[in-house]
Amino acid sequence: MKKLLIIIFVVMLVRELSGVNSPVVLGPGIKVTDAPVQIDLKQAKPFQHEGYQITPLAEFKLKGKILSREDYSLGRESDLSPIDLALGWGTMSDEAVLDKIDISQSGRWYRWHVEEFPIPRKDIETQSANMHMIPANDLVEDLLEASKQGQIIELSGFLIRAKADDGWNWQSSLTRNDTGAQACEVVYVESFQLIN
Repeated sequence: MKKLLIIIFVVMLVRELSGVNSPVVLGPGIKVTDAPVQIDLKQAKPFQHEGYQITPLAEFKLKGKILSREDYSLGRESDLSPIDLALGWGTMSDEAVLDKIDISQSGRWYRWHVEEFPIPRKDIETQSANMHMIPANDLVEDLLEASKQGQIIELSGFLIRAKADDGWNWQSSLTRNDTGAQACEVVYVESFQLIN
């Protein structure tokens, strides 16, 4: 066990020093003009994925800037979602704005802090979101794994509710206007592209 931890540490150190995890810098200016597109579904048929029942709640398409990325391997949610992306659009895709906002992720939460608001608080809250990514297949998982902070991505799929036989469930928010607990999107990702 000790050797395994040392190997993992060395691999992470090499990746960090080699710049593999370095953020992508695209410069100032709004890089994504459109908000996510959501079409609510009334009676979508559930399906099985990784031993869970997945019920689509809405069709979902998004072009966004990766504000932060966090990988997870512990916890029930990591069975489905190994990666969370904090994504921004509109003024939250402008690096001149983002340079004045401290953004972090941990424990499946996305947090931000400012000394002074570069844009109205409501714009930060409604033009960014933490999204739990559930890859539909190996290709999507590989592309998610290759994604880096600062990149522009496009994705499509569904906002979903996941249920397990033992009663556990995980449900997506269906609005970009909420904040706090249960405000994250749980996204079953069928298509994922790295644009920049």
